[in-house]
Amino acid sequence: MRGRGWLLPAGLAILLPGVLAAWTITAVFAADTPSPAPTASGSAPPGNPQRGAQVFGSAGCASCHGASLEGGIGPKLNPIVKLPGVSNPLSPEFLASTIRNGRSGDPGYTVPMPAHPPSTLSDQDLANLVAYIIAQNKQGTAALGPVELSRSNVFWVTTAIVLMVLATWLLARYNIRWIARRAEARRKR
Repeated sequence: MRGRGWLLPAGLAILLPGVLAAWTITAVFAADTPSPAPTASGSAPPGNPQRGAQVFGSAGCASCHGASLEGGIGPKLNPIVKLPGVSNPLSPEFLASTIRNGRSGDPGYTVPMPAHPPSTLSDQDLANLVAYIIAQNKQGTAALGPVELSRSNVFWVTTAIVLMVLATWLLARYNIRWIARRAEARRKR
């Protein structure tokens, strides 16, 4: 029975980092649902993306969706998050309808998307905003935003800590056995 005393600690040493790694990876990637690639719908929307960027900043969109469309309180817009029940989130009609009428009840987002009626956002500003979101998605993904950067940091710091704890435990077990062997050898002399 003496030879099997290491099985439980070794199993825990393997299982615990595995559980922590899985938990960290789940936390890092769970909120980021891959979005579909933009589909070519024939022509670009009628708005001006440069003016849409100005509307995005002045209409307060950045407070929920992030200055670089990286998300936050609201869904990530670059690359755009695929929401439940939406076949093409980059459809100009879907984007215009969501901005104009608002949206609520999406899992993971407690604050509903407010409606922006024509009294607060003109039709031309709406078209410019839709063109800006689509243009940003066609350019590719934005640089890491603060949310992604912090998730990445959490992952790597957690991994480093787990590896250091495992190495410390293994060295301690080795040293304890070495000391026990030395004491046994001294007693036999």
